[in-house]
Amino acid sequence: MAFLLFLPIIWSAYWLLRSSRRWQNALLVAASYFFYGYWDWRFCGLMLASSLIDFAIGRALHAAESPAVRRAWLWASIGCNLGLLGFFKYFNFFLDGFRQLLELFGMNAHPAALLIILPVGISFYTFQTLSYTIDIYRGRLKARDSLLDYLAFVSFFPQLVAGPIERASRLLPQFETPRSWSTPEFQQGCRRVLWGLFKKIVIADTLAEIVVATYANPAQASGTELAVATVLFSFQIYCDFCAYSDIAIGVAKMFGIQLSRNFAYPYFSQSMWEFWQRWHISLSSWFRDYVYIPLGGNREGHWQQRRNVVATFLLSGLWHGAAWRFLAWGGLHGVASLGLRPREPQRHEFELSRPGGDGLLPSPLALVRMLLTFGCVSLLWVFFRADSLSDSWLIVETMALDAWNPAGLQMLAREYWAGGPIYLAANLVAALVLVEWCRRNVECPLEIGHWPEPLRWSVYTTVFWLVVQFADKTQHSPFVYFQF
Repeated sequence: MAFLLFLPIIWSAYWLLRSSRRWQNALLVAASYFFYGYWDWRFCGLMLASSLIDFAIGRALHAAESPAVRRAWLWASIGCNLGLLGFFKYFNFFLDGFRQLLELFGMNAHPAALLIILPVGISFYTFQTLSYTIDIYRGRLKARDSLLDYLAFVSFFPQLVAGPIERASRLLPQFETPRSWSTPEFQQGCRRVLWGLFKKIVIADTLAEIVVATYANPAQASGTELAVATVLFSFQIYCDFCAYSDIAIGVAKMFGIQLSRNFAYPYFSQSMWEFWQRWHISLSSWFRDYVYIPLGGNREGHWQQRRNVVATFLLSGLWHGAAWRFLAWGGLHGVASLGLRPREPQRHEFELSRPGGDGLLPSPLALVRMLLTFGCVSLLWVFFRADSLSDSWLIVETMALDAWNPAGLQMLAREYWAGGPIYLAANLVAALVLVEWCRRNVECPLEIGHWPEPLRWSVYTTVFWLVVQFADKTQHSPFVYFQF
């Protein structure tokens, strides 16, 4: 609710300052730090320190001529960034791992854990500042002189706490040039925000109620219930995270800023490798460019390629959280992705193509591949959603043994036809799949500017009405990726 007051104030002041790019940037930096400090003002100092370190190192890299000195500055940036991220996110995880290792050798140790609060969005802005110095080191980017422009790039509030993870080469030039008002861009941004709110409030939060109730006590749930909750979680996390990206992209458009596309209809993928080209694109491409390729990418032998893939996915899993279940989730995704020989895709290959082909319906083979890929992704989401690694294995085992139990299927059918929560959830998911399949040639299904005006506005009004209605009925939950 506070954001609904914050946004119009900043937006109005921003365009009143349109004659001065620097004043616009100053306003955005101040607003972004206020926005970030709304959770906890102490974390503003951490983000500022991280930003200043990489800005200074970027300048030092630009001035250094010796390769050894440049490498030293690069490793200083990597060490500072990963050191801050490691302390706040992984200190207690590695401490607990050290304790377990000592116990294997018969040594009882009880190291004192620290009460560390994870700063919101630290994983996102850390990767964003780190890519700045790495690109300067590689000669792909010039160090910037303007600290103000750089701070605007790091802290831009629409994408600050959950991405997309932007590259300096794409976002920084937008803060270095004047922005002009565009009514079509503003309208497109409003449509994108509306679609994001619909996916979050109407779909994600509705599905979350069933998922939370089932996953809270997996030992007491049947295999059928767990299977249904797992499939619903697949759509919950997609609608939740994609909704944040849509809102961020839409709000940025209102300020004349273009953010990267972060999702490209991932559940229509026909392989695990394609899925990761379409899901959380900014993070997937970050790991490709800064982890997978430096490890050797596809340039090494067959087994080395497989090692690089699995190592990259393990690190991706660890990035998502300091828990063994995230490592298992990442590692299993790495193994599953080996079904297709990895390559380094160009982004336009999957951003501008229609998943599943150009036809109204997919071919039988394409449909089978999509269903198998979705099934594999959904199964692995168990490790992401469960409260522990042991719960993950319990859920997988229960589903394997009991998901197709006739009694459980009959109970599910009765609940559906009785018009309960399952009925609403299933219909929402079916409607989403149908709409996204029919509109998969555009980034946002609400891009219907060419439709007749009465029909167009009836769609906007219906979507807005649904958002308002569900906002009063569903129990709202924070965006899932706020915890990362």
